[in-house]
Amino acid sequence: MSVNSVSIALVGSGGAGVMTAGQMLLDAAAKAGWYGLMTRSSGPQIRGGEAAAMVRLSVDPVEAPCDRFDIVMAFDWQNVDRFAGELPMDAASAIITDPDQGEVPPVLAKAGAKQIEVSIKKLASEIEGGRVNMIGLGAVAAAIGLDLAYVESVVGAALGKKGAEAMAAAVNCMNAGHSLAKGWGLPIQLDAPKAKGKDLWNISGNEAAGQGAIRAGVRFCAAYPITPATEVLEYLAPRLPKVGGSLVQAEDELASINMCLGGSYGGVPSITATSGPGLSLMTEALGLAVSSEIPVVVVDVMRGGPSTGIPTKSEQSDFNQAVYGLHGDAPHLVLAPLSIADCLFTTQWAVYLAEALQTAAIVLSDQSLGQSRAVVAPPPDLGFRADRVKPASPVPAGYKRYADTPSGVSPMATPGMPGGEYTADGLEHAESGLPSSQAADHDKQLNKRLRKLTEFDYGDHWAEIEGEGEVAVITFGSIAGPTREAVARARAAGQKVKLIAMRLITPTQPAKMAAALKGVKKLLIVEQTHGAQFAHFLRAHYDLPAEVTVFARSGPLPMRAAEVNEKLSALV
Repeated sequence: MSVNSVSIALVGSGGAGVMTAGQMLLDAAAKAGWYGLMTRSSGPQIRGGEAAAMVRLSVDPVEAPCDRFDIVMAFDWQNVDRFAGELPMDAASAIITDPDQGEVPPVLAKAGAKQIEVSIKKLASEIEGGRVNMIGLGAVAAAIGLDLAYVESVVGAALGKKGAEAMAAAVNCMNAGHSLAKGWGLPIQLDAPKAKGKDLWNISGNEAAGQGAIRAGVRFCAAYPITPATEVLEYLAPRLPKVGGSLVQAEDELASINMCLGGSYGGVPSITATSGPGLSLMTEALGLAVSSEIPVVVVDVMRGGPSTGIPTKSEQSDFNQAVYGLHGDAPHLVLAPLSIADCLFTTQWAVYLAEALQTAAIVLSDQSLGQSRAVVAPPPDLGFRADRVKPASPVPAGYKRYADTPSGVSPMATPGMPGGEYTADGLEHAESGLPSSQAADHDKQLNKRLRKLTEFDYGDHWAEIEGEGEVAVITFGSIAGPTREAVARARAAGQKVKLIAMRLITPTQPAKMAAALKGVKKLLIVEQTHGAQFAHFLRAHYDLPAEVTVFARSGPLPMRAAEVNEKLSALV
């Protein structure tokens, strides 16, 4: 049977090569012309341990994990119960298991899936230099109808430096696995690819965020590694020097954000990346950025919390911290990318906005976006570049750094500009920059800092709005993917549903939201937080229809389209 989408999970303990095989499968499918998404799951340990590579391949672009898996292939079953909840199966699924590695765990066997026993480890031992992950890779390719030539091309590129023997061993293993799977007769041959010959990207959300930053003009990054944001830094580290920039690994998050403020004060667009615990440490300095009107961007790749929480799993529960966490009245930008590819645009736009409005911007990504990979069409470059308002040179006499201009944005001199000297610190100040505790100065600066954000024209990028109907769904961030798929299913069933996926969280856009909700009588709010943080925010800042349903749940299980569709079906 031919299908337009297929999902495979590869599971095993540390050293089994699960992630490598999953990555190669995604790469080979991309070469063949299929779209795909690879998510990953691992335990809380720093290195090694159990892992799962979950790959969804499709003839059409995909932005959400599957509802169920067609194939679960286990190289071994070590600690698989830790993420069994992330492996939904049914009677039409197939479990490929090695009898020498023990029985299928009851938590998975109860799904009623077909079990196929293959002595993968023994077979690998019979091949010189054999690896179980290469046997599994060849078997999966055969099961879904992926030409082994594409797989060999990817493996060859990866193993080229290891020599002919390593490549020969890999090919022998893949051929052995390919021969095995031909006899399984699984009804999951993937339809012919639609994107063959097209220029496709295979990119993670963290890599896309890094590319968006460079594209916007960021030339300095200071950061402290933290899961699941570290790949942003790993992407930027070798690339910033190539465009005249630099990256510094700071001693902690406090140093990171303050280094970024220093770089930005010096005239260089700056960025850092962190996760919830790091963002907590940065909030005081973000208040300084707002008060002193120094542009800076923080990419917060959210994870399960609070405290250390679940570093390797996704959640959207930093929402309140990002929106409300700064002390005092400190208006700032909060944005949320809507897909892996959109991490590029949203980060690029955030840099542009932070520079244009001279304030702090927080980009709310999360683990499911940042560490997942997708095969996507290259995102278009809409031209947003860092473009800071500066005074004329030489600086006119009587220059006031914090002049109360009609737009609220004042020309920002950079160090070394004659006549452009000013004080930039955390104290409230007069228009000149000199510290002031006068009520008139305080009110003037508060109004200025708020006005420049609320009166700026953000255009249509504040949200992606699709469809019409009396029923609407509002979501944000990574949950836009499964929600969009759920809405598409509802429309295919003849239901009229509107989707509003918010990219700009703050400042709020009441007039645009009112237009988007015109005619809507029932509203579903979808988010991945335990306390319905996003829903409370919407109720506080927007006029919503009388009938509102909230679907909010925590991680670490990924949000799936079937869940959203179930909630949606109850409304239409």
